[in-house]
Amino acid sequence: MYVPVIDFAAYDRKEPETLSRLGQEAGTALAEIGFMSITNLGISPQLLQDVFSTSREFFARSVDQKMKSAYLSASENFGYQGLGQEHLDPQNPADLKETFTMRNVLDHALDDDRWPSKQFRQLMHEFYGACLEGAYRLQRVLATELDLDPEFFVRCHNGENCTLRLLYYPDSGVDQVRESQLGAGAHTDYGLLTLLFQDDVGGLEVLDRNDAWQPVDPIDGAIVINSGDMLERWTNARYRSTLHRVKPKIGDRKRFSIAMFVDPDSATPVEVLDSCLSAGEPARFGPITAGEHLQQRIQASHHDKFEP
Repeated sequence: MYVPVIDFAAYDRKEPETLSRLGQEAGTALAEIGFMSITNLGISPQLLQDVFSTSREFFARSVDQKMKSAYLSASENFGYQGLGQEHLDPQNPADLKETFTMRNVLDHALDDDRWPSKQFRQLMHEFYGACLEGAYRLQRVLATELDLDPEFFVRCHNGENCTLRLLYYPDSGVDQVRESQLGAGAHTDYGLLTLLFQDDVGGLEVLDRNDAWQPVDPIDGAIVINSGDMLERWTNARYRSTLHRVKPKIGDRKRFSIAMFVDPDSATPVEVLDSCLSAGEPARFGPITAGEHLQQRIQASHHDKFEP
């Protein structure tokens, strides 16, 4: 599947014309596909490489070692989850992946003994901050395209619900795959935007307008960006929150990826923007707070395994 590649090298928050041009390109991609690839978003390639290396090291540990960092609750949304502990598509078998989820990294307790190490925490803190700054660039561009103050989205994304996630799709131990079982079940993302960093293995698929699954091949140096449910609500479905999934890896190669879920602070009201309404296009969505929407979706994906 062709996903537009947009170069942010010229980004300058003080240049309205540049914000407008990038906004038009990004807005078109999100309206037509709900996905785009971004280069030069300001995230250091070396930093990204260090995070991938640390992720591989963590997931190579024994189960007992990894469980010292166990995920405890959907409300906290922090820690390690093993194979089969998440159902991104609640109607189908559990996902064949392992994850380490880190919500609100900048404010998470430094002394939480579930951090695998001090070095791990420091690296994730640095990378999370870099991803958040990159997300702010995207938010200013999209706000400009939607006739909003460029800081409209930035102001409601202080990190409370922004979540960094390391993902591992094993190449062994998953040879018995149930019908309809995937690495990550078909789902839409919950928040505003997602930044996805892929290795070279592939496996991501997006549902096109003809209801056919299309691969999104990794592009060296590019970050895959997709719009989530709350951006779709804000824009009255002008921007699409598109179904996507990840194929299971069976006896082939391990797959690693990193996702940064850019979700609004819990108290943020999410209602259709005036610029996305017209006489012939009334609001398709009622108002909701970001926190209400996020908790509904997270709890559903865990089949009530964790406390609300």
